[in-house]
Amino acid sequence: MKIGILGGGLTGLTLGNFLGKSAEILEKNPEAGGLCRSLCESGFTFDYGGSHIVFSRDEEVLRFMTGLLKDNANRVRRNTKVLFRGRYVKYPFENGLNDLPFSDNASCLFHYLANYAGKRLGLGGSPKNFEEWVYWNFGKGIAERYMLPYNEKVWNAKGKEMGLEWVAGRVPEPPVIDVLKSSLGFETEGYSHQLYFYYPKIGGIQALPKELERRAEAKVTKGFGVKKIRPEGKGWVVSNGTKDKVFDRIVSTIHISDLANSLSGVPREVKDAVGGFRHNSLVTVMVGLKTRKINDFSWLYIPDKDVMANRISFPSNFSPNAAPEGKSSVLAEITCVEKDEVWRKSDGDLASETIDDMHKLGIIDRKDVCYSGVRRTKYAYVVYDLDYAKNIKIARDYFKQLGIDLCGRFSEFEYLNMDACIRRAMNKAKEMGGTA
Repeated sequence: MKIGILGGGLTGLTLGNFLGKSAEILEKNPEAGGLCRSLCESGFTFDYGGSHIVFSRDEEVLRFMTGLLKDNANRVRRNTKVLFRGRYVKYPFENGLNDLPFSDNASCLFHYLANYAGKRLGLGGSPKNFEEWVYWNFGKGIAERYMLPYNEKVWNAKGKEMGLEWVAGRVPEPPVIDVLKSSLGFETEGYSHQLYFYYPKIGGIQALPKELERRAEAKVTKGFGVKKIRPEGKGWVVSNGTKDKVFDRIVSTIHISDLANSLSGVPREVKDAVGGFRHNSLVTVMVGLKTRKINDFSWLYIPDKDVMANRISFPSNFSPNAAPEGKSSVLAEITCVEKDEVWRKSDGDLASETIDDMHKLGIIDRKDVCYSGVRRTKYAYVVYDLDYAKNIKIARDYFKQLGIDLCGRFSEFEYLNMDACIRRAMNKAKEMGGTA
């Protein structure tokens, strides 16, 4: 059986590793890697598809990822903060209440405990959207100071416009004892599964897909953008507009709308469902500094809506090789919608405004900047709106009926981390008779 894998991102490359010589990966770009690509320039290394780290609760997947890196894996202890009104608050926010001014700390604790008691008494009903869920789980204090401002900023959507399909396992429901302890100043840890993480010593996060590509027995064909797909006999013909490839079975890891657009005869109901999916794009601003080390942070979350960036990471704290000797680096992530005001800004304006923001916040000193660069990523985050559940069922049922397999973040249209993409690929390969 000859299998066509559409897309050479992390999911597609993992599939190709486990399906072996029976598979061919078709990637539209000159290099594979998808969101896990890195820019190496002027001695700096940046993950321009967003700052990535290697971690997982799934021990098998974690062993697989660290096994790919071998001695190129650097183990790092997470040191992450929320920048709240000029203060560095331990992340997750509910584990850093004692870092807040007393009045904010007291308000967060009071509303959290009042809400907790209400839930125990069966009051308040069931939340219908993300905004209601945040109030229901965290109370007014934490909800209005951090959870809603940050999430509405990063998702470009109001909390009341977002569904709940994504929150399980991604947004923690903190144990009450942890919230009490954090308010009183006792050390607690949230997201303990990523308290320590791994990162490539050399090559940025693209070291992972590069090693996957190197190991793959599957053929990797680059510069092959999927334009048309049509059934032929019991198989499929995939065309880039000039060349056709024939497969017995295809697995799509490309964006579900790109897949739908490549097919003819798609029913109106399916077109409307796929057209209703929302995603965010990403602008990354990469900054090199001529100072050795500016802090010990892994990354910062920025809920302030007057600041463009929602997250700022420090790649040179992940690996000393991410910056030239004696220098350091910063990566700012700005979520936006393709062709909105942020997306349309020039690279120069984006870099200048982001550097100004970080200078005003005291994160960097503008005079230390020795390098800057900007990259744009069209597909970055899946947005779960209130129509998501209805639309995803329609789309998945249709492609299942056609016999086209979906696998990965934008093909399954789920907000999957790297480890989840690898797990989905492993499971799909096993289902198809591969070696996973």
